[in-house]
Amino acid sequence: MQETFYNLGRIEAIARLFEGTGYKPFEDCRFETSGKSYISEYSRVMLEGIDFDLTYFPLKHLGYKSVISVTGELYAVMARPRTLSVSLGISSKLDFGQIKEIWEGTVTAAKEHGYAKIALDLVPSRNGLYISVSATGETSLLSGKRRPAAKSMDLICVSDNLGAAYLGFEILEREKRNFEKTKDDKKQPELSDYRHLVGAYLKPSLDSGITGRLEEAEIIPSYGYFVTKGLSDTIKRLVRDSGLGAKIYVDKIPFAGKTFELGRELDIDPISAALNGGDDCRLLFTIPIGKHERFRHDFQTFDIIGHLAKPEVGAVIVTPDGLELPMKAQGWKTNEE
Repeated sequence: MQETFYNLGRIEAIARLFEGTGYKPFEDCRFETSGKSYISEYSRVMLEGIDFDLTYFPLKHLGYKSVISVTGELYAVMARPRTLSVSLGISSKLDFGQIKEIWEGTVTAAKEHGYAKIALDLVPSRNGLYISVSATGETSLLSGKRRPAAKSMDLICVSDNLGAAYLGFEILEREKRNFEKTKDDKKQPELSDYRHLVGAYLKPSLDSGITGRLEEAEIIPSYGYFVTKGLSDTIKRLVRDSGLGAKIYVDKIPFAGKTFELGRELDIDPISAALNGGDDCRLLFTIPIGKHERFRHDFQTFDIIGHLAKPEVGAVIVTPDGLELPMKAQGWKTNEE
């Protein structure tokens, strides 16, 4: 008989989901710092139909990505993950087995990134699945006090290619539309040529050791951000927070292989995807110019894409021929607008 939340009940379902994970259910997610650290907390809500589509999103990947979506925010401020709280809003179309798959992905990510404790709640939902995730992290007082003031010419560095997740999303949406036309279950989409791009959207990854490695190298970023809403959005936040300008060089933005080929296929400009696309899940740091050589040697997965500048510069993108264009961060319209 199929297990449902009706016959299991909320408490039993939560207890069952924790079995074999190494974490304890119904445990207070708290920890003591003894005045030796700063505590950071970040939250994210993911909504079915907006942040993910269950037609093509593997449930384990969805649970995994929900954890990454807040963990990256902790790494951006040099915090080590400590506790994780998850709330799942479950509609009647999902059974216990499917929720267990989401939870398995959540636990996998939690263990990879060193969370000490996890809390879980299950609540009913009328409008599809939603996932609410909240994470706390700890930054040592020493690292916090060593954070340098941002200066003009500080390097702007990003942890991996940009625009891949948005293009991966677009290819999945295209294949979904093709499937809806035929309704042929035997005809599966051929995604092998774009595996990396699709993977960047469905299961992004983060270096769990980034905070420790930066501290060991004695490189403390003046600012750090988790890029999830496009590069333009992040750079405009950097300019606002630092009070300085920023220059990003088009020819320094990293792109995954076959990005431009797929861009032509979908009629999407990859540069626009990098600037305004979403879900890239990349870390962006500003590094003191004096740490340039050490950073390039020790952190070769990062690309230097620009630098801070005088305040009057604003946020600009520099074309290969030297033209400086103001960066714009796209928003969205509601149905009423």
